[in-house]
Amino acid sequence: MAYQHSSLSRLLLANAQWALDVEESHPGFFKQLAQGQSPKILWIGCADSRVPESVVSACKPGDLFVHRNIANQFHLHDDSAQSVLSYAVSVLGVEHIVVVGHTQCGGAAACLNFAQSPSTPTPDTPLNRWLTPLTSLAASVQKRLPTPSASEALSILVEENVKAQVQNVCKAAPVTAAWAAHETKGRSLWVHGWVFEIENGKLRDLEVSKGPTLADSGDAIEV
Repeated sequence: MAYQHSSLSRLLLANAQWALDVEESHPGFFKQLAQGQSPKILWIGCADSRVPESVVSACKPGDLFVHRNIANQFHLHDDSAQSVLSYAVSVLGVEHIVVVGHTQCGGAAACLNFAQSPSTPTPDTPLNRWLTPLTSLAASVQKRLPTPSASEALSILVEENVKAQVQNVCKAAPVTAAWAAHETKGRSLWVHGWVFEIENGKLRDLEVSKGPTLADSGDAIEV
């Protein structure tokens, strides 16, 4: 099929060249890749086009298992996210789950706008329903910081959102089950929260990592 759109044609041509380059530099790479996957990391990120996980982390195909959506949410009632998490933890045996937000997040900015105008009716759309928890979080940020600048409020909300999603992931059944089995099976699973800074291209660890219970002390450990 001949594509009339240059953007699509460019993608196909670039892919063909990429596949050729990879095979030349790593003979047999794709044959090995076709045998299966065993990633150690589940990346839960935003659908924003500026945050391509494999690119910003310099990872190869097969290194990351990925779930992305608007504003990097992890809703406990979301079957899509729960299915990805269950498969990653129970089948693939990932060792790390990383929730990654990013600066200049359009979803977070929209929620701040909603929170600043609570009397204005919010249209009942799939996107607005999806962002409802984040809008509530934005309202709480606004109350704690009554006069922040727009950029300050957005930066804080981006970080608070990541922290909230880390907490949600930690409550999910696949994670709690893996932690409960840690003492008997020696299974190590960690949940982390990062922010990708679009302005400089760097990932920043928010240092809110959660891990299994220590067998000898019974205390939850953080890294």
